[in-house]
Amino acid sequence: MAQDGIPEALTFDDVLLMPAESAVLPAEVDISTDLTPEIGLNIPIISAAMDTVTESSMAIAMAQSGGLGVIHRNMPIEEQASEVERVKRFESGLVLNPITVHPDMTIGELREMKSKYGFSGFPVVNGGGSLAGIITNRDIRFVEDDTTKVSEMMTSDIVTVGLDYDPKEAQSLLQKHRIEKIVVVDGGGNCAGMITVRDIQRTRDHPLSCKDDQGRLRVA
Repeated sequence: MAQDGIPEALTFDDVLLMPAESAVLPAEVDISTDLTPEIGLNIPIISAAMDTVTESSMAIAMAQSGGLGVIHRNMPIEEQASEVERVKRFESGLVLNPITVHPDMTIGELREMKSKYGFSGFPVVNGGGSLAGIITNRDIRFVEDDTTKVSEMMTSDIVTVGLDYDPKEAQSLLQKHRIEKIVVVDGGGNCAGMITVRDIQRTRDHPLSCKDDQGRLRVA
């Protein structure tokens, strides 16, 4: 009751919602939204473009959850581009134009590339772009001499598919040959892409991921 001209008001503790069974299940709620007419998000959350909040790791987590991460610009343009590239290459049904190595490269140089990009394997191509083989962690795990050439340790007999491959067929080949990577080649035998078990599994683990038209995680 109002007293001396002071209106009656309520606090949170003065209000109680009666518990009741809901007819709406959480799993059935659609919280997707449109960021732009062309870009949709499965959750309406965008991480802040702050140097203490969003770099590639946060952007990856946001996109996998269905939202979007915005890389901050408090760093050189080259580093900004590198952060975006890490997100784009983290999960993709088909890695187009993958980073490749040359047969004459040393294992030491290869390990530097592994450290830089965080990949476990690379297609090996000749100077003209033709596929020569593939080299992975298993090939170099026990190599102690960093001057050893990639050509000495790479796997030359590899499984490939064409650009018009069937995703189910690719998964069957991965299972059949007990391998983790398949190289995609064009009509001339040149390396055009790569399919990995890791990316397939990540896609299954995060079905609501926010991705672009090429199946890569979105990042701003």
